[in-house]
Amino acid sequence: MKKYLFLLLLFNNPVLANSINTTSNSSGSVVNQAVQVVPSRQFSYTTNGISCQGATLNISPFVSTTYGFSSPYEPDFMRPVYSTRDVEGDTDDDGNPIGDGDVDTDYRGEILYFEKVRTGMRSSNTSINGGITATWSIPLDRVAVRECREAMKKQNDLYDASLAAKRLNYEMSRAKTCADNLKQGFRFRKGTAMAQICADIELIEPANLEHTHEIKTKK
Repeated sequence: MKKYLFLLLLFNNPVLANSINTTSNSSGSVVNQAVQVVPSRQFSYTTNGISCQGATLNISPFVSTTYGFSSPYEPDFMRPVYSTRDVEGDTDDDGNPIGDGDVDTDYRGEILYFEKVRTGMRSSNTSINGGITATWSIPLDRVAVRECREAMKKQNDLYDASLAAKRLNYEMSRAKTCADNLKQGFRFRKGTAMAQICADIELIEPANLEHTHEIKTKK
């Protein structure tokens, strides 16, 4: 029975608790600026339908500006200065009135004057920011890039061989035409522009390839 009475008294007793409320206020403004780097087209070179990609380095300078203003603009405000008169409310040992540490009743809330206080607010803010962004793009499939370059090199070799063949055909045609003209007894006059075409062509005695040999047989 005593146990139940003890529990009843314990839960019925009021619990005194102290609560502390704290309030913190802060205000401010932050301007965030971001620079977006947009990937450009990958550098590539093409030869006769063969296109190979390579490493690309992009350097992009930029300049950005921001402008901010305050509305309404209040550079200062008038703050009231209240009376702190405290000459009564208590007495000293001799019975003379003295202050009690609080403003006298007749002077509480009395404004003596107003003082100007600066707010630190700015009418406008302007900032200029500059910088450089750089991106370097590298193809990851190095095997494909290597094979592409080899194919392009072979294609260039074919172009060189084709050009050499066409050059040979031109030179042989020029030599034959100039030789036929010399055999027929005419040529371009010396000193003219066309005479330079056959300037390095000369006639020589052709080798006699038609000959016979006597073959002796034993009887």
